[in-house]
Amino acid sequence: MGKRIRAQRLGKGSPTYRAKSWRRLGEVKLPPLDEPGEAVVVDILNDPGRSAPVAVVRYGDGQERLVLAPAGIKVGDRIAAGISAPIKLGNTLTLAEIPEGTPIHNIESRPGGGGQFVRSSGTYATLIAHDVGRATVQLPSGEIKDFDPRCRATIGAVAGGGRLDKPLIKAGKRHHIMLSRGKPYPHVRGVAMNVVDHPFGGGRGKHAGRPKTIKRGAPPGQKVGLIAARRTGER
Repeated sequence: MGKRIRAQRLGKGSPTYRAKSWRRLGEVKLPPLDEPGEAVVVDILNDPGRSAPVAVVRYGDGQERLVLAPAGIKVGDRIAAGISAPIKLGNTLTLAEIPEGTPIHNIESRPGGGGQFVRSSGTYATLIAHDVGRATVQLPSGEIKDFDPRCRATIGAVAGGGRLDKPLIKAGKRHHIMLSRGKPYPHVRGVAMNVVDHPFGGGRGKHAGRPKTIKRGAPPGQKVGLIAARRTGER
């Protein structure tokens, strides 16, 4: 008798495979569009639910918010948002107002939608060009992506860089890190399993024994490998 493959267990949405978002200190958003004045950084905190630290900022009316901490910011610094904000570490402006070559993070995918790109520790994107109706940004992966110039972003890189430089030394350390993110470790390859445990299992040698491309409408027990692949092979 076989078992439910990993793809089926993931799709069920059990706590084992669910990211521990309840461990986060709170929602981290860009300043609202109508937020007046500057804010002062009152504290920088470790957030167990994310890779980057967060900064607590307080506005003139006493309201406090959480923002992603840019690398180099410290308690007592002031940040601002809006058209009148200068090009300074931690300030939030629209892409149209940011000069080319500036490192940015926490970029909106659509105007007013909140930051969605470049939010993990130590990462930053680079604004490389302005054009009519678009701003071209190079993401940390190297991908070039066009954004609406009305989308906002924060100046600087995300704090917490160098997190991946320290070796994990033992498998148990990686296990606990992956467990906290809903990605249990170790991750066993399908070709290493028995034929009853995975579509790629069994056979002589470590090969799938069947095409790795699978259609989008395949049942969950078969849906492994390259799902709805547009193309395969080397370019």
